[in-house]
Amino acid sequence: MSEKIKEIDWIQLPHRIYGRDDDGRVICEITFPETAPGVCTIESTFVNEDYRGKGLAGKLVAEAIELIKSRGEKVEAECPYAKTWIKDKGFGHNE
Repeated sequence: MSEKIKEIDWIQLPHRIYGRDDDGRVICEITFPETAPGVCTIESTFVNEDYRGKGLAGKLVAEAIELIKSRGEKVEAECPYAKTWIKDKGFGHNE
């Protein structure tokens, strides 16, 4: 991994996880609002083009799923990247 990855400031909120660079710019983000009681839907995943190809999108999806499940909530996905990631990693919806 590059040095830039080590310098990301990670912020975790109830329905959003994002990373900022040293200048405070958001360089990656995932959003997962509660769309029904006890269900969070991963709506979007974003990685700045300068940081793509370094595994950040997958890290965001994994962290979001972990956070959602730790609260006893179910995971759904609308984001195409997250849908593919969940399928490829063997996570089923509502797991």
